[in-house]
Amino acid sequence: MNVLSLFDGMSCGQLALDQLGIKVDNYYAAEIDKYAIEIAKKNYPNTRHLGDVTSVYAQHLPKIDLLMGGSPCQGFSFAGKQLNFDDPRSALFFEFVRLLKETKPKYFMLENVRMKQEYQDIISDHLGVKPIVINSALVSAQNRVRFYWTNIPTPYTIDKDGKLNGCIADRHIYLKDILEPDATEPMLSNIYGGFKEKQPRVHTGKSVTIRTAAGGGHIPSVTLVGALRGRSFDEEGNPTDWKSGVHKQVLEIREDSKSNSLTLAQKDNLVVNEKLHYRKLMPLECERLQTVPDGYTEGVSNTQRYKMLGNGWTVEVIKHIFKNME
Repeated sequence: MNVLSLFDGMSCGQLALDQLGIKVDNYYAAEIDKYAIEIAKKNYPNTRHLGDVTSVYAQHLPKIDLLMGGSPCQGFSFAGKQLNFDDPRSALFFEFVRLLKETKPKYFMLENVRMKQEYQDIISDHLGVKPIVINSALVSAQNRVRFYWTNIPTPYTIDKDGKLNGCIADRHIYLKDILEPDATEPMLSNIYGGFKEKQPRVHTGKSVTIRTAAGGGHIPSVTLVGALRGRSFDEEGNPTDWKSGVHKQVLEIREDSKSNSLTLAQKDNLVVNEKLHYRKLMPLECERLQTVPDGYTEGVSNTQRYKMLGNGWTVEVIKHIFKNME
């Protein structure tokens, strides 16, 4: 099999194929981030990096059997400014379309974030398929909803809104299952700055006893309550979109014992104990949330590890899709 991976990042697609035992003859990767390339090369030295996607042409490649990619999503994301296709990063989607037409692969798969219906429809019209919706929470401790456009036969159900939901069994994995017992990140006493309330609102959720660093070299046992997430409320107390500049912003504890979706910096991804002390997730823990092997991203700074993990795919979800290739 010859594979062309666009916006390859740290090569989660290659990792999924490898773990499934699918033989890859040539793996071509379009990527420009030098740190992501370094990690991909560390784990898969035979990766053939091609550089900028705009310089990749089918005429320079052998017959491609699988085309995949997760084009930059900043212009689509509900967490972003919703610039859609006017954002030059999201316009790179059309490079995927171009290479899909040029390479004519047997299979293709495009991943992206939740977005407005009108943007979904544009992508679906270009690719000829509707997206399948899968939440990584089914196979990991991370709440991460993503859309997957693919012609790989993938079982799904149709909900009342007409969305295609991927049929994937819930493995019941929670934060307690992936956290390091001897975390080196200190538990901090003060709640994250910039919020108008000093204490997060606490909800009942699953808890588990772990050991975690609390400063001064002492590593006590603490009961972990869950992950913090931000919420916004208008003047009447109704919840609104996070960080929308409304009346009140607070931190509260997730009720599902899952982490928030990983971001590029992880500054908002926090775990909290029963004393309402918190710490950031460690890179190792973020690897587990994305279901990549422990230490996969070692070799670059933590800043770069957080970035590529936030940009990456949940490998177990990709395996669920790829396993259906004939």
